[in-house]
Amino acid sequence: MKRLLVCLVLAAALPAAAQDLLIRDATVHTAGARGTLKNHDVLVQGGVVRQVGTGLAAPAGVTVVDAKGRPLTPGLFGGLTGLGIEEVSGESATVDHTLALGVPPNAHEPTWRPEFDVDVAFNPHSAAIGVNRVEGITFTVLSPSSTAGGSFVAGQGSAVVLDGRYDAALGNSRSLFVNLGGGASPLSGGSRAGQWMLLEQAVAEARSGADDGLLTRAGRAALQRYLAGGRVVFQVDRAADIRQALAFSKKHGLKPVIAGGAEAWKVAAELKAANVPVLLDALVNLPSSFDALGSSLENAARLHRAGVSVGFSQSGDATHNARKVRQLAGVAVANGLPWEAGLAGLTAVPAQVFGVSAQRGRIEPGQVADLVLWSGDPLEVNTVAEQVWFDGRAADMRSRQTELRDRYLAPKGSLPRAYSGR
Repeated sequence: MKRLLVCLVLAAALPAAAQDLLIRDATVHTAGARGTLKNHDVLVQGGVVRQVGTGLAAPAGVTVVDAKGRPLTPGLFGGLTGLGIEEVSGESATVDHTLALGVPPNAHEPTWRPEFDVDVAFNPHSAAIGVNRVEGITFTVLSPSSTAGGSFVAGQGSAVVLDGRYDAALGNSRSLFVNLGGGASPLSGGSRAGQWMLLEQAVAEARSGADDGLLTRAGRAALQRYLAGGRVVFQVDRAADIRQALAFSKKHGLKPVIAGGAEAWKVAAELKAANVPVLLDALVNLPSSFDALGSSLENAARLHRAGVSVGFSQSGDATHNARKVRQLAGVAVANGLPWEAGLAGLTAVPAQVFGVSAQRGRIEPGQVADLVLWSGDPLEVNTVAEQVWFDGRAADMRSRQTELRDRYLAPKGSLPRAYSGR
């Protein structure tokens, strides 16, 4: 096991310089205005897409890959996750996305700490990242969580690129995360009405600078930045609560994003009018709680028809199984969402939502060359990522799981298998 871990650390070393690359004869799913382009080439120079066309010449020294008609997409968004800030969920020493300063012996501390920023705990060499990277996940948004002794205002996180670099946070993507609804009511006196009362108090403290016991000085400063048009991700399912989040955001100048949104289809018109995107789990089709009685497999399709921007993020084990986010898009497509919109929900839409669309989310000239070549339809669960590129350089298509597979499927030698392998 020690040798395996050493190997994985070495494999996840800092990324090499961007490379030049020509991918020939691909079915290029641009996730942009040009849609899907069959039998097209993609030229990458300096880590950036320079041309997308047919019969492109290969400059001297450029690596050439023959796609043989297979699908090529932008790198996929893993959703709102704890990748790099949660290694083993059952081992508290490896979980860095929650804050519980209100738990004794620190119960005298304010439990509202919007200044809590999970970016500083990000570990780009997490084994969980490698497992998802080899299946086409190239970026995610670090999402803090609420817990007992903490607050339903969970904290801040950014979009990060998953290529092994330490400076992985992407500019302009910082967001504040607020968990609302019945599941968060124990953190607001047992009532969702208490959530809006406390949020109003926090806004009043941030704007006045008064110390009324809810926020620290740093917390007031952090919240002030979001009151000037900052992005706030509301984790909320019930239609009535979504409407309240929209009203609160309009009142206080926030830029809201709805995550979860099990009943978002019920308020599609309001979401469209406010130009608010939704990141949903398209597998949610049963009333798992009283907040989600209106769950529907047609949620994404109904929102799309209403003109709402739809992206995808898993509920449940979103971190270790981030790679399964493709299944969400596929299920949405099977239930009425257009295929191109399904792919955009994994690429262009989340890039736009989190402020990184100038560099990521599409295959177009000027975009960073984070690309994935697939064995078949990327929205089918039996399709695999054959090669992932970051900045035009091929990623090592190994992970802890592939290492274990290769070790224990190999013929038994003179030593136990635990002593074999790279």
